[in-house]
Amino acid sequence: MKPVIDVSNLYKTIDDFELGPFNLSIEPGLVTAIVGNNGAGKSTLLKMLMNLVKPNQGDIRLLERNISEDESWKQHVAYLPQRLLGYDPFNGHQLKEIISNLYPNWDESRFNKMVDMFNVNLSKKYGKMSQGMQQKLALALMLPRNPDIMILDEPTSHMDIPSKYLLMDILVEWMEEGHRTLILASHQTEEIRKLADTIAIIRDGDIIGHYEKDELSRYFTQYWLADSLPHKTLPGEVKRKGERIVITNQERELEAYLKRHQLKWSQKEHIDLNDAISLMLI
Repeated sequence: MKPVIDVSNLYKTIDDFELGPFNLSIEPGLVTAIVGNNGAGKSTLLKMLMNLVKPNQGDIRLLERNISEDESWKQHVAYLPQRLLGYDPFNGHQLKEIISNLYPNWDESRFNKMVDMFNVNLSKKYGKMSQGMQQKLALALMLPRNPDIMILDEPTSHMDIPSKYLLMDILVEWMEEGHRTLILASHQTEEIRKLADTIAIIRDGDIIGHYEKDELSRYFTQYWLADSLPHKTLPGEVKRKGERIVITNQERELEAYLKRHQLKWSQKEHIDLNDAISLMLI
């Protein structure tokens, strides 16, 4: 199956920040989370995917089209940045009329359902809404477009906890309705755990790995040793906790080492997804 997004040798400089070069392929029908520390380059990457920021080098193909040469891909994609420009003077009714007329597959019932669920006051101007309510309206204006690909940059930012869970349920439902692709940049572990199929980790401008979620959940193993850890660095060691706990990303090699040196462990377990992502970003 061909990727819906294929990034080759992508490189961008902004002042003293360098993004890439790296390659990235995103498969259709999956939810891909782009995860990284603040300033790692997540938002810049998403803007480049939308051809809003030009790379210094590299190619981006979306739905097998070069995004800088053929803009027909745009009718299949919806993008929600962290901040929307130009919305402030309009109220929710006006924004819905403007946007719905641009999308022939607009789903009015989905829009009304989301507005009701999030309790959005459509008579209020966007610029007068709280940041959380702005985000809810922006999402209510996004999903009813029914794109093949949706790209969301920190979609639950500023939202209250109940609304975050509502949105996750809505996105799961949206994905199940057709062969769709969702790409989201997120810091929210619960969001990633519930929604993501694959996770691309970006650190200091480099994509250091693109994993299936379950693969990443098994990437690190924590061992409790019966005796104190040796001073020597152990195979795959990424972190120690106290004198008897070690975390490794080379489970087989570590166990072979421990057996050779007659070091016993009392327990081992894979660390949770949140800790695994944190260790990847150190």
